[in-house]
Amino acid sequence: MIERVPAPGSPHDHYRFRKHAWATLMGNRNTLLASMRDAAAGGIKIAGRESVVGLRLDEIQDFYGFMQREMAALIDRWREQYDAGQA
Repeated sequence: MIERVPAPGSPHDHYRFRKHAWATLMGNRNTLLASMRDAAAGGIKIAGRESVVGLRLDEIQDFYGFMQREMAALIDRWREQYDAGQA
């Protein structure tokens, strides 16, 4: 998220946030969303899809899969919008 950059005429290191640092951070959350989806899938295999637990886990799996897909698309749209406004 942060990078070291030279500052002309200064002997000290300077730091700044990378471009799109917050979007990158949120994009990295997709790993967590995938882990939650995969954990639910593992639970479904153990409990059975038609059990009470399996039905709840199926909902969790669907939710995290949806969030993972939508988060990536949402971040891409934000980057496009932000970059267009910076031109």
